[in-house]
Amino acid sequence: MNNQLLQSRIKGCLFGVAVGDALGGTTEFMSAREIQARYGHLEDIIGGGVWRLAPGEVTDDTAMTVCVAEGILENPAEPMEKIGRLFLEWYNTRPKDIGNIIRHVFERYEGDWFETAFVADLELGQSGGNGSLMRCLPVALAYADLGEMERVTTMQSRMTHYDPRCDEACRIYNRIAHRLLGGEELRAAIQSEVAGTMYEDSIKAEPDCEPSGFVVHTFLWVVHILSNAANFSEVVQRAANLGGDSDTIGAISGGLAGIYYGYEGIPAKYTEAILIKDRLSQIASRLFALQTSS
Repeated sequence: MNNQLLQSRIKGCLFGVAVGDALGGTTEFMSAREIQARYGHLEDIIGGGVWRLAPGEVTDDTAMTVCVAEGILENPAEPMEKIGRLFLEWYNTRPKDIGNIIRHVFERYEGDWFETAFVADLELGQSGGNGSLMRCLPVALAYADLGEMERVTTMQSRMTHYDPRCDEACRIYNRIAHRLLGGEELRAAIQSEVAGTMYEDSIKAEPDCEPSGFVVHTFLWVVHILSNAANFSEVVQRAANLGGDSDTIGAISGGLAGIYYGYEGIPAKYTEAILIKDRLSQIASRLFALQTSS
């Protein structure tokens, strides 16, 4: 793959996450019926919603994705300490939206991420949320080596989510991203990685579950949307109009769609609306440099 196309895919990935997040943030926690009654079919980034977002404002999905990306860029060999510091700096800004599992871990962190995540899992009774899946794509953008990519993918998940289902979803997701960065077709890449897993049937059949924050439910919907949408806009609009955890499903599906369709495949009305677009562009350039230097 030529460098120009790879750069477009890396930039498209980060913007895809942000666009899916900003669009879906308007409809988070609503039902599909409520969305239909209020917006018809939501197509534009308008803000509002439960978090009273400004148009183009992103939520925790993109914010934590940025933390993972910038932490890796600070220390690609062993990024956990840097990622964790950026997580806590972000948390101390009192963000509007933060998941319960992640909040629980951050409140109890005393120096060991894995131990804190383990204790949080015990205290909460589970930690199978989608919060580590929503932020893990920068790992696939940073590491050309598949083994190293999988190692860091799992590490960043276990920092907050002590649940093997989260580890598995993150690894499958980033292996799909790895294939897309290598030039594979979207549906073929998905099929290759979900074959034989609980996610395989959702390629064709609509998931028989709510679009909830449970990592399995989230990833079932992501696989279904990506396998059945015709272009980037359809991907993020389908996610936004589901309701439920629509910002996160939009961010996760939008990230892979952004890789596949490239930055130029995302309508300008979306990319120009994102309030942190300059920061995302800068991170994309740095990740491209890291990917191509390895």
